[in-house]
Amino acid sequence: MKSMWVLIAFVLVAVVVIGILKAKVESGAREEAKRKDPLTANEQAMFNRLKGALPQYTVLAQVSFGALLTARSTATRNTFDRKIADFVVCDAAFQVLGVIELDDSSHKGRADRDARRDALLKAAGYRVLRYGRIPDADRVQADFAVAPLVDGAHGNRA
Repeated sequence: MKSMWVLIAFVLVAVVVIGILKAKVESGAREEAKRKDPLTANEQAMFNRLKGALPQYTVLAQVSFGALLTARSTATRNTFDRKIADFVVCDAAFQVLGVIELDDSSHKGRADRDARRDALLKAAGYRVLRYGRIPDADRVQADFAVAPLVDGAHGNRA
């Protein structure tokens, strides 16, 4: 009979401890979420460079790969669903002209990861441009000197 009370007391203590730990984890997650700027200072400078150099185009920042890619299988979607492109340059019809990655210091030692990201985008028909630092306006303009559309279809250029 005594062992029965010990077992009940042990179960009650375990339930209380689990409840306390669960509450700490849940409250900790809420406390860790903090406000941050959508673009780093380097990304802000790049955004401004792109906007100034390409006024005829729309420049989007921090674009989810999920907005650029689709797949039927969950396994394939899982390869890109949490990835973000630094910038996407679109024409007036919002056809993507290029995906831009700014390879700042956070990309050091991640060439393989970057190559896999590029391969996903390129396989879907996107042009990917990587800049190691913020390029001058002339370089950006040269990189986006595109011929006029021939038939209006996405990606078919003269």
